[in-house]
Amino acid sequence: MAAHPPPPSDAALAEAVDHVGVTRLQHAYADAINRRDWATVTGLFLPGAPIRLDLVDRGPFDLDGAEGLVAFIEPAMARFAHFSFAILSSHVELWPDGDTDAATARLAMCELRTDVDGEESRAFGLYRDRYARTPDGWRFAARRYQTLARSPGGTAFPYPTDA
Repeated sequence: MAAHPPPPSDAALAEAVDHVGVTRLQHAYADAINRRDWATVTGLFLPGAPIRLDLVDRGPFDLDGAEGLVAFIEPAMARFAHFSFAILSSHVELWPDGDTDAATARLAMCELRTDVDGEESRAFGLYRDRYARTPDGWRFAARRYQTLARSPGGTAFPYPTDA
């Protein structure tokens, strides 16, 4: 008879549940962006969560929470007949410094876009996130984004040294 592995410990189960919770938040963000559901996007963030975007060619700038993010993204996406936010990879670190209500992650993504004239483009980027557990589940506590590459044109930028 084959031996079964021992059941996971309570700590291992808690870690798995939290990892799934953070991953679900990341995917909820991608889904809401793809559907242009700005109310859902806003609800995924803590109030006033700091957001910094570095598009590289124009220097980093800060947005005022999720509302500032939506105010930036909504008009920027208006020129696209199709827009897909695809998560390429994510590395979640739970419980930094022993805080079981916090997590961090690096998330690599790609935007697949077709503008209203049929012109296709792509953008690749890296998010460095902080998350917080709330009574309603995990939320973004802070986001930093940096563009890594764009096409057409084959423009590529260095990977952030502090990632």
